[in-house]
Amino acid sequence: MHRKLQNEELNRISTEEFKQAGKTPVVIILDNIRSQNNVGSVFRTSDAFRIEKIYLCGITSTPENREVHKTALGAEDAVDWEYAKDTLSVINQLKTEGYQVFAIEQAENTTSLENFHIDPNRRYALIFGNEVKGVQQEAIDASDGCIEIPQFGTKHSLNISVTVGIVLWQLTVPLLNTHLHSTTPRQA
Repeated sequence: MHRKLQNEELNRISTEEFKQAGKTPVVIILDNIRSQNNVGSVFRTSDAFRIEKIYLCGITSTPENREVHKTALGAEDAVDWEYAKDTLSVINQLKTEGYQVFAIEQAENTTSLENFHIDPNRRYALIFGNEVKGVQQEAIDASDGCIEIPQFGTKHSLNISVTVGIVLWQLTVPLLNTHLHSTTPRQA
């Protein structure tokens, strides 16, 4: 028998505890995301996987926007974020800080997600692109590589918020006993 847990039983941490807790060594770069609901969803997913930071680039809305705030459900208060007009400048900055940068995109010579192995001693930046145009080619060119989610249907297209969830889960699994140990997530 499985009893559904009440909210007070979920062992949620406070925003302050989140800010102090160990983070998954990943930052997200949102490259010209047009849907404010997608941006809010990325904040919630980033909170769930305790990532370091989100960079909102180009036309991507910031949490001050009502729709982003409504969908993020307060996760924008926990997850660090920064707005930058130019995606390429963020990529270059992160590379100088030692991040390996990967575009999540369907491109030539990609690494299939199940074959990408995260090194727990490195930091990563993941670029997710516009819902129609994907990651800009100049951002792909500046990246250290591309990661692709294998797909088997007719569309070969996933919503960005779904894509972020899939990629973060795949990269987080090997880190569960290292970076996230200070507050262990509940097993689902």
